[in-house]
Amino acid sequence: MRGATHAKWTACAVVVALAATACGGGDSGGGSGASGIVSSSWGDPQNPLEPANTNEVQGGKVLDMLFRGLVRYDPKTGAAKNMVAEKIDTTDSTNFTVTVKDGWTFSNGEKVTAKSFVDAWNYGANLKHNQKNAYFFGYIDGYDKVHPDKGDPTADTLSGLKVTGDRTFTVKLNQKFSTWPDTLGYAAFAPLPKAFFDNHSAWLSKPVGNGPYTVNSYTKGSKLEMRKWDAYPGEDKAQNGGVDLKVYTDNNTAYTDLTAGNLDLVDDVPASQLKNVKSDLGDRYINTPAGIIQTLAFPFYDDAWNTPGAVKVRKGLSMAINRAQITDTIFQKTRTPATDWTSPVLGADGGYKDGLCGDACKYDPAGAKKLIQEGGGIPGGQVKISYNADTGSHKEWVDAICNSVNNALGNDKACVGNPVGTFADFRNQITQNKMSGPFRAGWQMDYPLIQNFLQPLYYTNASSNDGKWTNAQFDKLVNEANAETDKAKAVDLFQQAEGVLRDQMGAIPLWYQNGSAGYSTRLSNVALNPFSVPVYNEIKVS
Repeated sequence: MRGATHAKWTACAVVVALAATACGGGDSGGGSGASGIVSSSWGDPQNPLEPANTNEVQGGKVLDMLFRGLVRYDPKTGAAKNMVAEKIDTTDSTNFTVTVKDGWTFSNGEKVTAKSFVDAWNYGANLKHNQKNAYFFGYIDGYDKVHPDKGDPTADTLSGLKVTGDRTFTVKLNQKFSTWPDTLGYAAFAPLPKAFFDNHSAWLSKPVGNGPYTVNSYTKGSKLEMRKWDAYPGEDKAQNGGVDLKVYTDNNTAYTDLTAGNLDLVDDVPASQLKNVKSDLGDRYINTPAGIIQTLAFPFYDDAWNTPGAVKVRKGLSMAINRAQITDTIFQKTRTPATDWTSPVLGADGGYKDGLCGDACKYDPAGAKKLIQEGGGIPGGQVKISYNADTGSHKEWVDAICNSVNNALGNDKACVGNPVGTFADFRNQITQNKMSGPFRAGWQMDYPLIQNFLQPLYYTNASSNDGKWTNAQFDKLVNEANAETDKAKAVDLFQQAEGVLRDQMGAIPLWYQNGSAGYSTRLSNVALNPFSVPVYNEIKVS
């Protein structure tokens, strides 16, 4: 699995060309009631709006309006529920039979069939199409043939997918994965109409889906207009007339437009405004938990960070960080100190375990200094925490962490920030294994399973395992958890794996991130889902 998160992590502050119309103001009067149009801030997506090629938040929120998959995550609880799927059956957690509901169509009138899914998944998996979410199909038999690590594909379609009827298809996985159906709400698994394959470029210019909205117009770098699809067959019909997504390059500008009455919705309140947002917006400010965690990863490919004593150094650094102070003063309580490697939005039944990290995540400067000394001291005598300096407020919190570490060690040069100019350069250095010390990492869940917080990030050679941490016991427990059909037992096994991660401090958990949004007086029934994305279809306009 490949770095989905890191693209999503940066998405809130994607820098794009700002069109003159984007912040023009004064045009939020898009009617009222069921015909009212919601104007909302947006960042231009990185890639075309293809389900298997969108792995960042801005494109993802469009796909959530444009498509409905086999499964949908409850916007309040995050629970996976069948949507277009009538049923997904298995007796062995390896072979699945999917039955698609009758009566679903794309907005161009095409029927949504089993073939709509199988064709879309084969397209997304195939190396020739260079889709960023291809790895999501890596669990399906034959993936190594259509998407080899090296060389050209030796097959065009996944051998594990077979259409068995107009509304049925079978899936054979290459390993037991009892909760695999719960992953199918991710956008990469959306169906695609025949029009996508018949005229790809035309489809990209005006995508056609099966969700509650249709694309009215799209001017890249400026605005995407979505309109309610009146014939939408699902139960979650749009409660407004449409959504205009306007591109902003600076979320401060978007916030100013909101408070000036020129914009209806901002789903990323800038850190600089957090002190003012309650007085500015009152009850129209939303601060709610989301499935996002920030961590510090380590370059385990660097021998200096992979010595027998280095685990004590890593734990010591974790104990030197005053998480509560940083989340209070810099993030104004829009972050919560992390005590495990998942997220509270999973709930206790889903795998979140408050306090799993134990003493290693408790601020203890004296204990931190002792452990770091026992571990042989900081490699090279100085920790350099790398981060991209072009977006977000990373400098502030990295500097704060270093101050915390320096105070604990009584050395004002023990820790320094190491800014990298752009996110692209930062990611390039990571993927080329050029990190020389800890570096910022973050994870926004793809789907609300504990598996998604552990396997893609820490399993040996997993695509988002940027630090190249590896542990045979961790891998074994993850495999056992995936094969376990009893959910409670599976969660317990995942937590045992997380315990291995804790004991080795494979990454330092920092804090859970909340979703933060504000909206105008025109709107009501505004909420963020557990992915921190506005539930657009439920917004009402007065």
